[in-house]
Amino acid sequence: MRVLTLPPETPDRLVAGSLAVQAGLLAARMRADRLIGESKSNVADIVTEADRAAEALVVGGLRQARPADGVLGEEGAAAEGTSGRRWIIDPVDGTYNFLSGAGPWCSALALETGGEPVSAVFVPGTRELFTADDGVARCEVIPEGPAEAGLTRGGSAEASSGTPDAVRGGAARVLEGTVAAGPLAQLSLATYLHPTWMRDEAVRAVWHEVAASAATVRMFGSGSVDLAYVADGRIGAWMQHSVPEWDWQPGRALVEAAGGVTAQAAAGGVVWSLAGGRQAVEEMTRLLGA
Repeated sequence: MRVLTLPPETPDRLVAGSLAVQAGLLAARMRADRLIGESKSNVADIVTEADRAAEALVVGGLRQARPADGVLGEEGAAAEGTSGRRWIIDPVDGTYNFLSGAGPWCSALALETGGEPVSAVFVPGTRELFTADDGVARCEVIPEGPAEAGLTRGGSAEASSGTPDAVRGGAARVLEGTVAAGPLAQLSLATYLHPTWMRDEAVRAVWHEVAASAATVRMFGSGSVDLAYVADGRIGAWMQHSVPEWDWQPGRALVEAAGGVTAQAAAGGVVWSLAGGRQAVEEMTRLLGA
């Protein structure tokens, strides 16, 4: 896959969006080319390879476009930087879904600036790119064509010149007033609780208190996709505990830019991350006993 040249004057939103799209398409192509007919033991290796290849692509693009910025990646990328800004990278969020085809997954980035955050979440299955910057959230569909230029069967990345617009779709839809309002009893709740934590009585009790108060509960398996859907009003609210930064910051920026509220609260011996409309987040915080 050709890596687009991202000159330093490229706006942060386009840097984030371009790299999220490229990373997602690279991982998707590696999965399509290499998983068919292979055993599960090899599948685990391929997923790791796709994660690392996608993260390396993003890190390479950032070194070119934002060499002074810090980097933190789920797969181990780390650099302090000198600008006071830091990029947070999740190259494949929703690994089980990526592996099995059972649900949505995405590539996600966030930029901490000390002011309004910037983020991008690209969902290859629907080709939707969600972005946030300057307090504005957007959603656009990336058409097939320019974004696939240079894709190779091996999933390798090749350098080439170009502009970020080559991976952008048409007019983006602004997400304004899209976050669902109302009490939890009228909303869907996206969440996740790993089976090992279901055995923890304190964690299970506070999780159940919130989950049982929602109109319906969904576990999609990708935190950044969940939060993008909250920003767009497809899901009413979200909660999960012990969330790493790469699963929290990209979607958090989207929800806040779309007019929603996010919070973190300690309960049951862990810290819960919450997102949704103001009423729902306040209700979840109260139910957690925080």
